[in-house]
Amino acid sequence: MIFPAIDLMDGGCVRLIKGDFDQRTNYSADPIEMACSFASAGGQWLHVVDLDGAKNHIAAQSDLIIEIAKSTDMKVQTGGGLRNAQQVKYFLDHGLERVVIGSLAVKKPNLVTEWLREFGSEKIVLAIDIFLDLDGTPRPATHGWTQPSELSLWQVIDAFLDAGLKTILVTDIAKDGGLQGSNIGLYTNIMVRYPTLDLISSGGVGTLENVRDLKRLNPAGIIIGKALYENKFTLYEAITC
Repeated sequence: MIFPAIDLMDGGCVRLIKGDFDQRTNYSADPIEMACSFASAGGQWLHVVDLDGAKNHIAAQSDLIIEIAKSTDMKVQTGGGLRNAQQVKYFLDHGLERVVIGSLAVKKPNLVTEWLREFGSEKIVLAIDIFLDLDGTPRPATHGWTQPSELSLWQVIDAFLDAGLKTILVTDIAKDGGLQGSNIGLYTNIMVRYPTLDLISSGGVGTLENVRDLKRLNPAGIIIGKALYENKFTLYEAITC
């Protein structure tokens, strides 16, 4: 499944490189028009990120995200700045299919475990952004991708298995926004270790061959952002390749 991405700042579509807010590209596309174009191209899921929320640790564009979700028949998952159960419930009550929880899963795992049990594992996606350390161990990043955790990716995932974790979204920060291909080795390792989890890959897709490489792994989802905005290929081509 291809997940086109809409990253929001100040009400518009943007893309960052490696999560760096100083390496930001603004796009003229209206977010709602963009969502409708993705739906027309055959998109079934949409991934929306509130980057203002992620940066400032408070959801900032909830109304716009709900408006985007209502503009098409696509299923929508969203994240960025979610810090309490009320925010999660607000999105789910207003038609969002799933919420995406990022660094909070590393910093407050007990809280996120409560949400998995309260809302159901089908409604919560754990988004884990990683650095590879010198020995190749993937370590989650916190504080806006500036600091690697002492925990490994495996330790973070393992902590949620008993709570019924179903879906994980993993981004190799070194690949994000680079359009040079995804970390196939990392995703292969994750799928071998956790065959019962649904993996959504994110970061690095720049060509249709990159899409095909990921499709050969058969993850649950492939997020594509910058390549679509930079017209490297169309969403329809990515879906059908």
